[in-house]
Amino acid sequence: MNLCELRPAEGSKDKKWRRGRGHATGNGKTAGRGHKGQGQRSGAGGKCGFEGGQMPLYRRLPKRGFTCRNSKDIVAINVDMLNVFENDTVVDIDALKSVGLISNPRDGVKILGEGNLERKLNVKVNFYSKTAQEKIEAAGGKAEVI
Repeated sequence: MNLCELRPAEGSKDKKWRRGRGHATGNGKTAGRGHKGQGQRSGAGGKCGFEGGQMPLYRRLPKRGFTCRNSKDIVAINVDMLNVFENDTVVDIDALKSVGLISNPRDGVKILGEGNLERKLNVKVNFYSKTAQEKIEAAGGKAEVI
């Protein structure tokens, strides 16, 4: 079989429907547009969303608030969740993923100061709260911003 021998499946292709070619075609005279009215005229089609004068759907539905295009989606983790790591571990985004504390870092990871840290860790993430940074350094670790 060659490419030039390929044909569409039988019955899958219909002949082009030629409108306005006389009564015998079943689509002559008005060419399937009916008699009089907006849809019969050339150039008919109207505006996008126009519903014949009825209030369009996009105006009937309520609108609430807006979505800021510049906002960042930051994943937050509390300091006490870092106790799953061993002492002197480098905790970065990949380490947090491997342990299962985060699944998708989105626009960054922030460590918050809720709870107590009992391990000496070298933490490397995007953001820290002030109390989280103090608790990490009080435990003997480092808080580095990447």
